[in-house]
Amino acid sequence: MAIRNTVAKFLSKEGYEILACPDGDTAQGWLYDKDFQLAIFDIMLPGVNGHELLSELRKIKDTPVLMLSALSDCANQVRAFKQEADDYVTKPFSLQVLLGRIEALLRRSGHGRKEICVGSLTLYPETLKVQVLESGEFLDLSPKEFDLLRLLARNRGRIVPHETLLVQIWGYNFEGNESIIHATMKKLRDKLPNGAIKTVRGVGYRLEAEL
Repeated sequence: MAIRNTVAKFLSKEGYEILACPDGDTAQGWLYDKDFQLAIFDIMLPGVNGHELLSELRKIKDTPVLMLSALSDCANQVRAFKQEADDYVTKPFSLQVLLGRIEALLRRSGHGRKEICVGSLTLYPETLKVQVLESGEFLDLSPKEFDLLRLLARNRGRIVPHETLLVQIWGYNFEGNESIIHATMKKLRDKLPNGAIKTVRGVGYRLEAEL
């Protein structure tokens, strides 16, 4: 339940309309009663399990399905893909990686989101590229640097705490510490306009409202 609520809250902040289902039995009814562009099924649900939901959904709709499960064995993954799952993500996972998988599935189904414009910067999630408006130059960012910039852009003008950055970029069970944030942030800052990212000492970082 905790992971379900965390994922639902995160995706809501990213601008998606979320229906968070409490159990498999309720989800089974929603297959027929609700319209949705993508479904995320956990295999080990109370009541009807994720495999059963996927099998039933495929009888009536071709909606993209992402399986999200702690079961990382090959048998469950192969079974899901044979049932025509579109992707399979195992726990623990990074919320930003999950977001990337979701965006990829939505793009392929014709429901993808466009670029993100932040001041003089334009972010292209499909290619992980960032373009500077004035020069037309494309910045060479690593995947983690792009994820950091995108998360700050989604919260433009607001402080993003260190803990949020660790959980959403590096995942729930990341065993490192805040030093990985500082190191990656330094590399990102070196590629952005001066003063674009502000440090709030002891708290986190903020992308300036005006770039």
